[in-house]
Amino acid sequence: MTAHATITRVVPATVEDTFDLVHDYPHRLAWDTLLREAFTVDDRPPAKDVEAVCRARWHLGGLSFRTRYVTFRRPDLAAVVLVSSPPFFATWAASIRHRPLEPLDGRPRSEVVYTLTFTARPAALRRVVEPVALAAFRWETRRRLRALAEHLGRRDSGSAAP
Repeated sequence: MTAHATITRVVPATVEDTFDLVHDYPHRLAWDTLLREAFTVDDRPPAKDVEAVCRARWHLGGLSFRTRYVTFRRPDLAAVVLVSSPPFFATWAASIRHRPLEPLDGRPRSEVVYTLTFTARPAALRRVVEPVALAAFRWETRRRLRALAEHLGRRDSGSAAP
């Protein structure tokens, strides 16, 4: 069994601005509700084959994921695969696609499409772990994308950091 989810959100920014903010590790914690730490290995700029480490907040399990970018195509698509072995995950991959939308009232808009796929471990517990983890990922991803949209909206109005 493999778990899969796609979550979308319209944000008040161009695909370029949104893509850049999502992959701006020094400023990631300004909006990301899941993470307590995020960085690229050796402080390399995000790109294909670059690895990144993201550590969840303690109240969200505190798991640490080390991923590798398998696609990095600014401004429309980035995808990562898991390279570490956190508890409960045999495989994990995610992509974030950015689609331009027509401006609304003269303001830029775009759609963020976040897709994730994972397989839980151990195999004997997949039927229990995957539905619970999938529900948690869906909930937190909606929350993260809402926070991203709010941050972009504040930034557009001049009241948020980059």
